[in-house]
Amino acid sequence: MLRKFPRKIRRVVVKVGSSLVADHEMLPREAALRSLVAQIADMRQQKIEVVLVSSGAIVLGLGELGEKKRPTDTPSLQAAASIGQAALMRRYCDYFKEKGQICSQILLTWDDFADRTRFNNARNTLDVLLARGVTAVINENDTISTDEIKFGDNDKLSALVASLVRADLLIMLSDVDGLYKKENGRLTEKFNEVKVITRDIEGAAGEAKDKNISKGGMIAKVNAVKIASCANIPSIIADGRMPEVIRRIVIDREPLGTYFFEKEEKLLLRKHWILFVAKPKGRVKVDDGAKKVLLERRSSLLLPGVLGCEGVFRAGDVVILEDIHGGELARGITNYSVAELMRMSVDKKKRREFIHADDLVVTAQ
Repeated sequence: MLRKFPRKIRRVVVKVGSSLVADHEMLPREAALRSLVAQIADMRQQKIEVVLVSSGAIVLGLGELGEKKRPTDTPSLQAAASIGQAALMRRYCDYFKEKGQICSQILLTWDDFADRTRFNNARNTLDVLLARGVTAVINENDTISTDEIKFGDNDKLSALVASLVRADLLIMLSDVDGLYKKENGRLTEKFNEVKVITRDIEGAAGEAKDKNISKGGMIAKVNAVKIASCANIPSIIADGRMPEVIRRIVIDREPLGTYFFEKEEKLLLRKHWILFVAKPKGRVKVDDGAKKVLLERRSSLLLPGVLGCEGVFRAGDVVILEDIHGGELARGITNYSVAELMRMSVDKKKRREFIHADDLVVTAQ
């Protein structure tokens, strides 16, 4: 049976993991990379635009240095990334040139998404590249990334990129052919389709098999699916080692891998940004009355409902709202800085809005 997509596929984000880019000796998989480029070039011939999110810079850099083990300190990882990114792009440029096509390089950090100006600049650049028939190769800027601006894994990056370019489909290629059910700690039957990510689905996901090569694992992919689905983008996790896997998924519509449906109700772009992109700058505790209003009516949070806060935030920053027990309730854009909030804590009789309903996303189940 052919797989049905919610709309015609015109733009796809393809993510490839490090295990498809390099082998256990940290050397490039030349044949696999050539095949990947050939498939993307074929998509372009079919009038389908592709954005490629490619891992592999750090592991290839370590291979260039003759290292056999992934270091743990940030400077060494950044140095390896600077070497490996050049090696990776050299191959992509050569292979696309062999197909008569051009590729470009875009390196991103979380700040490029969290800052609205930079977010729009990235979107505009990608729109121009796609309009000119150029395949953008995107990676996290590991050379300068620190814990404060890192995505954590390229699965999350690929989902954010899919939202950024308004993709019709996100394909995450790895060395596994989808998400499997787990019984008594063992993988059994594969999920062919997933309509809603439940706790059981999350429980079936595991970490990366070889952390010397890969980092995210299935948990990271399932979390990325959540981001894409809330942007009304379906996702597929499939085995990138299968011949012509991209064509078979997109053109032939073979039911390969695990297909994750998009959510029926698309989050508004602003709320999607609040929930998945912006890094919270603080935590704000609210009373039971405010909790009830937030969960039942999705109304604005007023100052009288605020009990206290922690962190350093300014007006316009995103904060986490939590109940008196510390459980997360929502995230939103505050109208006040922490300093202003502390000054007003002695007099909250005026029912001023701390967070407007339009700037608030409920996260509690």
